[in-house]
Amino acid sequence: MSATVDIPQSIKDSLRKFRFARRNEGSAALVIKINKAKLIMEEVEQFDSISIEELAEELPENSPRYVVLSYELEHKDGRKSFPLVLINWAPVSSEIGLLTLHASALLNFQNTADVSKVIEVRDGPEGLTKEVIDTKLLH
Repeated sequence: MSATVDIPQSIKDSLRKFRFARRNEGSAALVIKINKAKLIMEEVEQFDSISIEELAEELPENSPRYVVLSYELEHKDGRKSFPLVLINWAPVSSEIGLLTLHASALLNFQNTADVSKVIEVRDGPEGLTKEVIDTKLLH
């Protein structure tokens, strides 16, 4: 059974607003979940100026989420940039049906969010740290 998950206009509007927000310090995140019963994406929460460790603690231990992250990245030469990153939060303890649905909708969401870099996190808060993100973005 191939179910498609709808991305409502409200989510597209939130994504657009989030993408174009001016940031000069800290990381911000937009958290999206799939409502399995309605096959629709829903905004869970937005965080402004949140550390990666705090964000990891906010995410559920056994339910997948898409997290669009505006990340404060410090380059080796001292410059700062704020790349948009999509964190595919998919803890292995999640219900299989939901994980499958989440995985099947990922590409569509990634394209809608217009984010090229995806970081997979399957092992919960330990897998979502500043070091992990720096490593993925700087190499």
